Amino acid sequence: MRTQVGIVGAGPAGLLLSHLLARQGIESVVLEARSREYVQQRVRAGVLEHPTVELLREVGLGARMDAEGLPHAGVSLRFEDADHRIDFAALTGRGIVVYGQQEVVKDLIAARLADGGDLRFEVSDLALDGVTDDPVISYTRNGQREELHCDVIAGCDGFHGVSRGAFSGETFDRKYPFAWLGILAEAAPIQDELVYANHANGFALYSMRSPEVTRLYLQVPPDTDAGTWSDARIWDELRLRLGTEINEGSLIEKSVTGMRSNVREPMRHGKLFLAGDAAHIVPPTGAKGMNLAIADVRILADALESYLRKGDETGIDGYSDTCLRRVWRAEHFSWWMTSMLHNFPDEDAFQRRIQLSQLRYTVSSTAAATSLAENYVGLPHGAI
Repeated sequence: MRTQVGIVGAGPAGLLLSHLLARQGIESVVLEARSREYVQQRVRAGVLEHPTVELLREVGLGARMDAEGLPHAGVSLRFEDADHRIDFAALTGRGIVVYGQQEVVKDLIAARLADGGDLRFEVSDLALDGVTDDPVISYTRNGQREELHCDVIAGCDGFHGVSRGAFSGETFDRKYPFAWLGILAEAAPIQDELVYANHANGFALYSMRSPEVTRLYLQVPPDTDAGTWSDARIWDELRLRLGTEINEGSLIEKSVTGMRSNVREPMRHGKLFLAGDAAHIVPPTGAKGMNLAIADVRILADALESYLRKGDETGIDGYSDTCLRRVWRAEHFSWWMTSMLHNFPDEDAFQRRIQLSQLRYTVSSTAAATSLAENYVGLPHGAI
């Protein structure tokens, strides 16, 4: 079989790329190792930047987001037993929307299937060949080996996917000496906006997914087994670090997420283009992962449209450099937020005072608060 763009991975990056290409009259096939049910229930990020929200509306994917998403006009930084609000709306005129990644995926799958999109779930043994001249994706589906010949391949299959390993490049990596213990609870949020807490016991984050579901995180050692934390211990520690009462409820999920920064350069090799987590990972403190993936494929869709319809290679030649400028800005912001809010194992009294000084300056200086706000709500695509 032949298609114009073979897309590996049915996460937000791969599905949105397929949707954007279809709007430009370009054919694609999406291949995904997991089942449709799995990818639609996979709990991940929940913060949508302003440019992400605007893009989803622009391409006809905003109806359920606008109906069910939670618009936020700011966040709070909590330290020294006090909350300090960063007012996004006042500082930038923009905000964010809390709407789970799995909900974005559901909307994308429904839209692609309604338009006759070719989505193939539960494929295995994927292999990429001929990526420099005549790309082919081979895979097994329903017990049969199949080949998909493509003009180009978009690798949107994440950090552990086959696309990332299909070519060598320079890798920049940093692992952080802590992890997040996260819970999803059937409990109504008591906060209207996210709260990032710096506490002597470690970082905590108060977040939410809907008027009925709360998402909360605790900083823990990187080798933590989630099973060793009882529900009661988690709720007690959240109350302590956040300095507030919390509605308790049944836990839908309890898991530990490692923290790392990782960038692969370049993001293109021949006719293979990496996007999203296949090219870069950010610690979740800055809420940038899904938003970076969406920015990547917005740039890639335009570049591929010019290449496949007009033979213009300018966009695909500049794809990697264009994306990496935004990636490194997000990497810095995520590193900065992580460093400012977490306790480090080797932290001494000097480092602690430096950290508190940065927090105090951020919430007291209009310039510093504006910098945090405009990075958090998302710089305009193509602005960096």
